[in-house]
Amino acid sequence: MNAHTPIDIDARPLTGSAPENHEIVVRDLRFNRKEKPRRWWLADDPVGTAWHNALSATFPRGEAFFIESVKAFRDSAPPHLAEEIRKFISQEVNHSREHLAFNRAAVDAGYDLTRIDAHVTDMLNLAKGRPPIVNLAATMALEHFTAILAHLLLTAPEILDDADPEVATMWKWHAVEEIEHKAVAYDTFLHATKHWPRRRRWLLRSISMLSITRRFVSHRIDDTVDLLAQDGITGWKARVRVLWYVFGSPGYLRKVFPAWAAYFLPGFHPWKHDDRYLIPSGVAGLEGYA
Repeated sequence: MNAHTPIDIDARPLTGSAPENHEIVVRDLRFNRKEKPRRWWLADDPVGTAWHNALSATFPRGEAFFIESVKAFRDSAPPHLAEEIRKFISQEVNHSREHLAFNRAAVDAGYDLTRIDAHVTDMLNLAKGRPPIVNLAATMALEHFTAILAHLLLTAPEILDDADPEVATMWKWHAVEEIEHKAVAYDTFLHATKHWPRRRRWLLRSISMLSITRRFVSHRIDDTVDLLAQDGITGWKARVRVLWYVFGSPGYLRKVFPAWAAYFLPGFHPWKHDDRYLIPSGVAGLEGYA
């Protein structure tokens, strides 16, 4: 697969469901317990390391929010969707545990993640008291973000070239499962709003994505700059290096833009882009981590 191939947003027309015979597999795996990652575990690159560490620092609290948002609608879901929600929750619990372990290793390597954790806490506090459907819409948007970033990681393996092998494997495992369950929150939203007019449904998911995107991009860049400062890399040059990493090379956010924009199309569904072909190579080598 060419790493620079854009995601085809018109790959396969579906009607709001996973492809036939699709399965969400719960893999209860553990990483980074025996050998701790290096401080700059990604090719001795402080910028790439800081970007991924900043992402990881948000996952435990963020995924707990995802779980609660989707679980709020589980009891009213039809049996097949309820089972997918159960597996979604199991996968997210495992992701949270493994990123907690990874984050502890980053702290052991000398990084202070408390400011990032405070940012995430402040954001999640905004969700308190909101209607459950609004929180589900936010989860749906963030799940689309994680799915398209997961797609990028698996189609552009050079991003993790020269990373500590166990850390790279953890990220690939996480990416595989994000692809597997990428439509669960979306299908839960479709079921919960099945009596809504289409325009109302589209407006809520679009407004949620725009709000999420603004915060996600600005906060992750700020968090990455914060971690670089802890390595003594400061000033405007530090921010330029981060912006180049996400918009230039390897271009995390630039490369996922077409798939991000597809979210706003009327009739969008995550499985209109069927990328299950990435799963076999993504799970290769996981046997030793049970």
